[in-house]
Amino acid sequence: MRAFISHGVACAALSAGVLIASCGTASATTGSATTASAAANLTKNGGFELPVVPAGGFTLFSNGQAFSGWRVVGAKGNVAVISGKYQAAGITFNAEAGKQWMDLTGLESNVATGVAQSFATTRGTEYHLTFWVGNVYNPGGAFGVSSTIKIYVNGVRKLIATNSLHPANHRQAWKEFALTIKATSSRTTISFINGDPRTDNSNGLDAVRLS
Repeated sequence: MRAFISHGVACAALSAGVLIASCGTASATTGSATTASAAANLTKNGGFELPVVPAGGFTLFSNGQAFSGWRVVGAKGNVAVISGKYQAAGITFNAEAGKQWMDLTGLESNVATGVAQSFATTRGTEYHLTFWVGNVYNPGGAFGVSSTIKIYVNGVRKLIATNSLHPANHRQAWKEFALTIKATSSRTTISFINGDPRTDNSNGLDAVRLS
């Protein structure tokens, strides 16, 4: 994310095994297990609608801080809750759902920082995780051409989700990913970590759901 001033307001230009996943195809299951109810979404604030940020603006959170169900983890840096009305370099950084989304690159942070949430789980039960990765196509520019998020379950990397869509409408394009998780204890922590290079200032996360 890079800082800009627009109409007098400070804005920000975004910034077991491993699965390389495509939309709706990634899953990891082993053995037989009970499946959690598909109707119940266990994620708190999975759409990053809280805290409410100014239209066209953002709110930063640094490593170790917590907000509305999430805490910032990983390398020392920051992440940002972004308004879906944010614009920079002729691009609209729209949310996948709702009015806001999460940028894992933060404000010129661009390191392996991310967000995590812990859930009460039942040992041996399978849970279904879905989430969306946002990407803009800005070759030679500050926002890069792909977005990669690494997903960790209880500290073990389980998925590498890369969105390489090249939208031609100057808007952020979203791609859905899925992962099945078999709980091994009464508490499961899922982390979403920025996997983009230091030169890429945008890496979107939105609509996280665990059921």
